[in-house]
Amino acid sequence: MKKVLITYKLNPELAEKLDGKVEYVLPEKSGFRREEVLEMIADFNVLIPNFSFYTDKEMMDRGKKLELIANMGVGYNNIDVEYAKQKGIAVANTPHTVTEPTAEFAFALLHAAARKIGFYDRKLRTPEGLRWGLYDDLGVPIYGKSLGIVGMGRIGQSLARRAIASGMNIMYHNRSRLDKTIEDKYGARYVSLETLLKESDYISLNAPSTKETHHMIAKKELEMMKESAILINTARGDLVDEVALAHALKENQILAAGLDVYENEPKILPALLELDNVVLAPHAGTKTMQTRDEMGLEVIQNILGFYFDTYPVARVV
Repeated sequence: MKKVLITYKLNPELAEKLDGKVEYVLPEKSGFRREEVLEMIADFNVLIPNFSFYTDKEMMDRGKKLELIANMGVGYNNIDVEYAKQKGIAVANTPHTVTEPTAEFAFALLHAAARKIGFYDRKLRTPEGLRWGLYDDLGVPIYGKSLGIVGMGRIGQSLARRAIASGMNIMYHNRSRLDKTIEDKYGARYVSLETLLKESDYISLNAPSTKETHHMIAKKELEMMKESAILINTARGDLVDEVALAHALKENQILAAGLDVYENEPKILPALLELDNVVLAPHAGTKTMQTRDEMGLEVIQNILGFYFDTYPVARVV
């Protein structure tokens, strides 16, 4: 019988769906430490990491029986996919269940940054408070404004649906242009990245982490943006040069930002923590109980589909 090692505290009710089909091991506490997994992995055919557990060459070399890495998360930059491919190890992710909650959270960050919600909350809790004057500490509207979406895949399109319902105008940049029927559905205009950066009031990053997208938003790109622009990133932290972003925010080169991902998670650049014009969240785009359980179920289905052809597998390699 195949053996599955689950690195984090998956809902036991979900794990029970594997009963009788494969053997599995769950941590008693929140999760296994990397050192523990390295000691155990040799006996397992399947490893289930999450987006914060890095699965590298050493892990795969120790896992001599590994056949599948079933990641919990849509991104897979926590896995050395190229090395897995060389070793003949399949990699699967959970792209379907994360779409709506991630788009929902991106739109929440957009609202929070535009209307200064985090700033108001912090100041109201301090002894000095803030002024309640008509023209003090003003936010900006979203109705009638333009949203530039970088990466118009599932999440980007889900975000566009929310935005047009709020009266926003959509432009997008993608590796390839979408079919006209999809563009018409969202009233979306396909533009170059440079045009998007120069013309958008709001910019949302929804692209994957690749060599091509690494620091796609850096000093030069930030200088292209409007001074009134707001940047949202719920994709991957390394899409943005955080040092350049912190400088742009501090110098008011752009108006604000909303971030759910960071270059060196869980560490956050100290300069960002000092700024009032950035809303920060702890990679919380899918952080609801329902979504976590749906992601866990998708992981289980990937395993059952891989071995028993019960479900389609969301396979990366």
